[in-house]
Amino acid sequence: MTSDIPRPPDHMSPEEFRRNGHAMIDWVANYLQTADDFPVFSQVEPGEVAAMIPDAASEAGEPFEALLRDLDDVVMPGITHWQSPNWFAYFPANTSPPSILAELASAGLGVQGMLWSTSPAATEIESKVLDWLVDMMELPQSWKSTGPGGGVIQMSASDSTHAVLVVARHRNRERGHAEDMVVYASTQAHSSVAKGCTVAGIGHVREIAVDDTWAMRPDALRKAVEADLADGLLPIAVVSVVGTTGTTAVDPVSGIADVASEHNLWHHVDAAYAGNAMVCEEFRHHIKGVDRVDSYTFNPHKWMMVNFDCNVLWVADRVPLIETLSVLPPYLVNKATESGAVIDYRDWHVPLGRRFRALKLWWVIRSYGISGIQALIRSHVVLAGSLADRIVSDDRFDLFAPHPFGLVCFTHRGGNDTTSALADALNNSGKVAVTPSTLDGTAYIRVVVGQARTTSHHVDELWNLIDALAPSVSR
Repeated sequence: MTSDIPRPPDHMSPEEFRRNGHAMIDWVANYLQTADDFPVFSQVEPGEVAAMIPDAASEAGEPFEALLRDLDDVVMPGITHWQSPNWFAYFPANTSPPSILAELASAGLGVQGMLWSTSPAATEIESKVLDWLVDMMELPQSWKSTGPGGGVIQMSASDSTHAVLVVARHRNRERGHAEDMVVYASTQAHSSVAKGCTVAGIGHVREIAVDDTWAMRPDALRKAVEADLADGLLPIAVVSVVGTTGTTAVDPVSGIADVASEHNLWHHVDAAYAGNAMVCEEFRHHIKGVDRVDSYTFNPHKWMMVNFDCNVLWVADRVPLIETLSVLPPYLVNKATESGAVIDYRDWHVPLGRRFRALKLWWVIRSYGISGIQALIRSHVVLAGSLADRIVSDDRFDLFAPHPFGLVCFTHRGGNDTTSALADALNNSGKVAVTPSTLDGTAYIRVVVGQARTTSHHVDELWNLIDALAPSVSR
């Protein structure tokens, strides 16, 4: 009986949605305009935001005006402002107006792009835009969707690393047990390598020694592989890093490729941050030998003005990836898939479901053009160089590592305690955000010039603050 059917909730009318949407866009536009007015790090204490939220949900719905009001009253006090031009911490997580608007369009469409047939535009735009990037960065043409390889958008570089390590394990399944398999990466590689081995059930991770620039030594890699073979273990993969998290060190991809080729290792390149710089030809020497690797990943959401999450993974040969990750239950069978004429991206990563992430990447590239993206990256590298020059010329500081991209690492000559105290003082000022770190027992400060709205003014103000807070060196 239809009288027993509960009445569905009221939705916003189109007129209400337009009005509230305009208010939301105004709020975001005002935020982007004033982001540098806020203390960069959130000033709340643990539990302070939760205390402002009722212990139970309301029985009746609330007006949108109340939700928008709580953006200011509840959310904003607990926000660390990654979009502030005074953000110099970690690596950036940039956004931009076209990327935000693309996310709005994607949310409105509500696409679940697991198969080509579930929204052809989501798949074909993704393939085409990742082919654009191959040309923009002079990557191997065989990585295009028209070749044996191909690209796919994932959530993060960690997800891509996890996926390819599963592939490396799968392709060696007939040669030995997972607990005897070994994956290699430098001592400076991201923690996602170790986590990926855990996810894949791979038994061993070897940390390979680095040189004085913090880059992996191919000779040390070769010795480690040979030692493991002698011990009856099964080497299956190596991860090169272009732009390590700690210092943006660059592993010698070509030299590592030699070892990988000798021992049939899956060779994955993690260029999460620095890979963005390859849109500029002057940085491409850092990936010499990339035509010999099996997979390569970078994050447009770090330095290309595409908001999180948007990671790109390319493989030189798509067959091992699809063979490893493809499962086709009856409810996903369709004519397009059976024809073999389409890409079903559900076979290219661990999750089944996937958002329409390609739209924001497409809109950002079209809005700024190749030259606009190049200009952003080049300006940040120049600004980082100017900061490094000031550090070198000041007798209180030393550079801790080379700065091939936008990251500058430095120490205070007063030692670890003084360096750490300076980092704390900078972050506690509320005016900037930097990242304190340690490496081989030395405390240092990481400063990343990479936020989309950072200019020479903001770098000058950062230096003035460093200058004012750093003590003199005792003589």
